[in-house]
Amino acid sequence: MAFILPELPFDKSALEPHMSAETFDFHHGKHHKAYVDKVNGWIDEKGLGGLTLIETIEKAKTDGDKGLFNNAAQIWNHTFFWNCLAPAGQTPSGDLLKLIEKSFGSTEALLQKLQAEAVGHFASGWAWLILDGAELKVTSWHDADTPIVNGQVPLLTLDVWEHAYYIDYRNARPKFAETVLTNIINWDFVAENLDGQGASRADQTQG
Repeated sequence: MAFILPELPFDKSALEPHMSAETFDFHHGKHHKAYVDKVNGWIDEKGLGGLTLIETIEKAKTDGDKGLFNNAAQIWNHTFFWNCLAPAGQTPSGDLLKLIEKSFGSTEALLQKLQAEAVGHFASGWAWLILDGAELKVTSWHDADTPIVNGQVPLLTLDVWEHAYYIDYRNARPKFAETVLTNIINWDFVAENLDGQGASRADQTQG
């Protein structure tokens, strides 16, 4: 029994020029895979057989097992992140747009707030758009921490670990955040997550 490295939901060159195929070769093919391989190496040792990915993350959190938590949560975070991306051209609409306008005034204001959160987050981590009750909020967590163990409903995330952007943007996190948020967000996926089931969309069972 083992977890898998999920396939990207798009061709690795589909997001160029905003994110390159080379970035996905490393970020997905090496970094994401390394988290999967690490967790799979602990399945028997840590009694993880039969657990889903989210159950593994929750167990690690409860047990105070930082190594397991960091690696398992990074599998989930990255899987969710890939689904938040899509070829350019989408914009928020429908109920999502109404919530954005209610919470932030406009899509542009939301994107500015998300960008500021991503750029201002010290060191490694993730910037998030979450649903808190009936309200949208922007926040961030450090390292591998994730809304699924913090009582929050995930809608959208942006990876701000340096390996997410160094190949294409070197150390220019602000340019990376602005480019991704304004060009290649999968707003259909974000809208789908308003049903509160976003966590399950990056979960997996062992096969």
